[in-house]
Amino acid sequence: MLIFFVKAIVAMFTVVDPVGLVPVVLSLTPGFTPAMRRAGISRATFIAAIIIAIFAIFGQAIFTYLGVTGEAFSIAGGVLLFLVAIDMLFGRQSGARETPREARDARTREDMSVFTFPLAIPMIAGPGTITTVILLVAAAGGDPLKLAAVGVAALITLIAAWIAMLISLPIQKAIGTTGILVLSRVLGMLLAAVAAQFILNGIATFLHIPH
Repeated sequence: MLIFFVKAIVAMFTVVDPVGLVPVVLSLTPGFTPAMRRAGISRATFIAAIIIAIFAIFGQAIFTYLGVTGEAFSIAGGVLLFLVAIDMLFGRQSGARETPREARDARTREDMSVFTFPLAIPMIAGPGTITTVILLVAAAGGDPLKLAAVGVAALITLIAAWIAMLISLPIQKAIGTTGILVLSRVLGMLLAAVAAQFILNGIATFLHIPH
């Protein structure tokens, strides 16, 4: 149970990357008053939480309706997460979070809308996060304790992201741009390992190999 919880929280933390949201907030909110920034960050976190909860509850049913097996989704999800990890390791903007077109569109919207798009979607609750949540729920196998562990892991990650975004300026001053980049690389390595495990689990289940 403890191992599963650690796996869940590592997966959620690495794909959401709370510290990695710091430069995003700083770049999206120049000139915002502290009150506007706090309200917007809280709204972004709340919207992301709703999206994550919806896919945690109904994600499996959606893929069952589409005829997608757990093994196939585990492998595909692992590949997606691995691509996100590669982008993190090489310092590239991940297409699983935000495409260049989405970035351009975001700049044409009203200022406060940046907290919904692209901050809440897809920076926090993007395809990578949604994939991770669905995979973790599937891995829980209906076990109430494991499902609760997934929920707690998601909640802790969102709270960490909310706090990191609120104190974005002090964080940047404390660890600097280099520190943020180094931490992002470390999280990328962890995410790559988690992604590889999802792929191996999917293959093992498909081949009926104990894992």
